[in-house]
Amino acid sequence: MDDFVKAFVKASVAWLGVGVLLGMAMAGVPEWTAYRAVHAHVMLLGFVTMFINGVGYHVVPRLSGRPLWSVRAARWHWWIANSGLSAMVAGFWLRASGSALGTGVLSAGGTITAVGAFIFVLQVWRTVDAPAPGAPSVPVTPLRRSASAG
Repeated sequence: MDDFVKAFVKASVAWLGVGVLLGMAMAGVPEWTAYRAVHAHVMLLGFVTMFINGVGYHVVPRLSGRPLWSVRAARWHWWIANSGLSAMVAGFWLRASGSALGTGVLSAGGTITAVGAFIFVLQVWRTVDAPAPGAPSVPVTPLRRSASAG
């Protein structure tokens, strides 16, 4: 398994742990339900999406029979996705706490997270769309039978 795949899977389960702890805290301290947006994003972007990214980076090249378009971009994606989500968590927390900084931090984190998502989109698209290894670089037009041929 590639190092960046392991990194996504490990980040996924780390975010799961954070999300579960926050969920338990919200259940125990009702005032903490003000942080439910933090909980939702930690679980969906942190646990679910990171896991999908890790599994996708592992499976898509194998199913398509093509190498991943860019290992370097996958490694950058991990950093971008985790830093963006961390900023979003901070922004949601600040907003729920009444800080004026919350919206700006949240917007920056959301933008960074979106960049990471688009890196994944590009990676999957370019990997699946790449020519198969050993395929000719110029597409071959199949021969067509003439209408009069039986």
